[in-house]
Amino acid sequence: MADVSSKELYEFKKTLKELSEKRGRGTELVSVYIPPTKQLSDVGKHMRDEMGQSANIKSKQTRKNVQSAIAVILESIKLYKQPPEHGLVLFVGMIPKGGPGTEKMEKYIIEPPEPVTTYWYKCNNEFFVEPLEYMIEERDVYGVAVIDRNEATYATLKGKRETILGHLTSGVPGKHKAGGQSQRRFDRVIEDLAHQFLKRIGDHMNEAFLPLKDDLKGIILGGPGFTKKDFYDGEYLQYELKNKVISIVDTSYTGEEGIREVIAKSADDLENLDVMHEKKLVQRFIQELRKERGLYSYGENQVRDSLVMGAVDILLLSEDLSSMRKTFTCPSCGTQKEITVKTQAEADKLDERCPNCNERLKEESSMDLVDEFIEKAEEVNTEVEFISTETEEGMQLFRAFGGIGAILRYYIEY
Repeated sequence: MADVSSKELYEFKKTLKELSEKRGRGTELVSVYIPPTKQLSDVGKHMRDEMGQSANIKSKQTRKNVQSAIAVILESIKLYKQPPEHGLVLFVGMIPKGGPGTEKMEKYIIEPPEPVTTYWYKCNNEFFVEPLEYMIEERDVYGVAVIDRNEATYATLKGKRETILGHLTSGVPGKHKAGGQSQRRFDRVIEDLAHQFLKRIGDHMNEAFLPLKDDLKGIILGGPGFTKKDFYDGEYLQYELKNKVISIVDTSYTGEEGIREVIAKSADDLENLDVMHEKKLVQRFIQELRKERGLYSYGENQVRDSLVMGAVDILLLSEDLSSMRKTFTCPSCGTQKEITVKTQAEADKLDERCPNCNERLKEESSMDLVDEFIEKAEEVNTEVEFISTETEEGMQLFRAFGGIGAILRYYIEY
C-alpha cells in the first residue's frame, strides 16, 4: 500500500464500508475478483456459463436481477484488453432504495491497491469484500529475526502473513576438551567465528530490510540465550534499521518455529504500535499547544487557512469526522457560499440568502469534509494522519478540537 496516497486510501476504505453495508432483496449481488494473470476471455466464458445456470433460479425477480448483473459485468470487461497490473474487482447488483420496486442497478469497478491472487465469482445478498478488507489490514510490514550462536532466520510479517527471507548457519564449534594455551587460543577462534557470524547476519538483514525501510514499521529480535542481545548491541545492523528495533524477546526455538514464537510473544507490541504512534502524534500536538509560540493549529477554519498558506507539516484528522462541505449558489447572480453541515437533513433545512439580491441559495455541490482537507493537504505536500477515537488522546482531539488539528512548519500569529 506504499504507493497509495492518503486520499486514495481514505476513499478506498470509505468505498469498502459502503459496499459492506449494501444488501440485496435476494441472493442477487454479484462479486467478481479477476487476478492480473487471468484471461478476460476465460472470465467472459465463465460469466456466460453462469448466465445459463441462473435460469434455474426459482424466483423470477431474483433470476432477472442476477442475469442483469452478469450482463453488466460482461459489458464492463469488454472495456479492457487485459486486467490491470493488480487485477480487477467488480461489484454489480440491484440495490433497493425503499420498498419493492425501488431497486436500482449499481456497479463498482475497482483496481485494487495490491494484486488479486484468486479468481472469485460470488452471488449473494451482500457483496464479497473480505479480500479487499484483507489488503487494508496487510499494509503494515515488520521485520522479524531469531538468532543464536548456531543459526539465524529472518522474515517479514505483513498482516497475518509471514515470509521467511533467509536462514543462516554458523559452523561455530561448541564445547571442546583443549586446556591451557590451546584452550585460550581455541576460545579466541570461537569468538572470532561468532563475531563473523553476527556480521554475516547483519549483512543479510541489511540487504533484505533496507529496501523496505520506508514501509518497515518495526523490527523484532528473538532467540534463546544472549546472542540476540550481542547482535543488537554490536554494530551489525545498519543504524536506520537498528533504530526500528521495537522489541527483543526470549524464545525456546530457532528457525521457522522460532519466528512464529517471536510473533506470538510480540502480539501486544504489534497490536499497540499503531495506537502508540497516534498517541505520540496527539501528545506532540498538545505540547505545541502549551507553548507560547507553539507550532499548532486546530479547528476547521483555522486549519483550512493554515493549509492554504502551506504552513501545515502534519494534518491530524479524526476517523470519526463525518461532516460535509456544501457549496451553495445564488440562481440569480451566481454568488457562492461554502457551508459545513453534519447531515444532509441539516443542509435541507438551511435558508441561506444571497447577500447581493436576497435570493435563496441552492445547493450546487457536496463533498466530505475529510476529502476537502486531504485534497488541500496533498496540494502543499502535507502529511495526513488519521487518528482513531479509541484512545484518550484521540477522543480529546475529536471532542475538544473538532477532530481537526495540525502541527505546523512555522509559527503563525492568529
